[in-house]
Amino acid sequence: MGHRERLRKRFQKAGGEGLQDYELLELLLTYALPRRDAKPLAKDLIGRFNSLAGVLDASFEELEGVYGLGSSTATLVRLVKEVGAAYLAERMGHRDLLISPQAVVDFARLKLAGSPHETFLVIYLNTKNEVIDYEIIHEGTVDRAVVYPRRIIEAALSHHAAGLLLVHNHPSGHTEPSEEDKHITQAITQAAATVDIRVIDHIVVGKDGYLSFVEKGLLSGET
Repeated sequence: MGHRERLRKRFQKAGGEGLQDYELLELLLTYALPRRDAKPLAKDLIGRFNSLAGVLDASFEELEGVYGLGSSTATLVRLVKEVGAAYLAERMGHRDLLISPQAVVDFARLKLAGSPHETFLVIYLNTKNEVIDYEIIHEGTVDRAVVYPRRIIEAALSHHAAGLLLVHNHPSGHTEPSEEDKHITQAITQAAATVDIRVIDHIVVGKDGYLSFVEKGLLSGET
């Protein structure tokens, strides 16, 4: 109990900068494991998933399968990431995303970068480029057979959207867009233009960074 209290006081005094990654995770685990030394488990988790980010990116099933963790503790760990994503989504929602692209990148990397499969997400925007809503269109291999431009446009019209911001992840970590990524973007952009909806960017995220079609001059079809 004395060790836990010292850990809490260090966090209260200096925040996350005052603790190593395993200590941050250890402190979190103490709230789910009140009668157990959480340090060995915290170190084991970071070793097993390679980093603190890897722990937060792990699925519920992967976490629950770790000996000594249990369903409640796995839920707590997953909850931390989802609360963080909700926080960033709310911050993103009050900005003009044309002049605050980093807000999208921060949200997208937390929401999607750790996913083991490709996930395609669409953010619907109003005339001021502010977020109306967002939704995951598809999870799995991203190609034209499963990401239907018509479905995206129908959803955009139902949201009364004036613009779209496309986001998807590359589980490999590499953010360079594939030819299929470029074809999908072009198809959606052309379909949106027929109903006067703008695609303002397509952002590809990975564990180590992101790529913006606009920043790379790819949105209008340049190579």
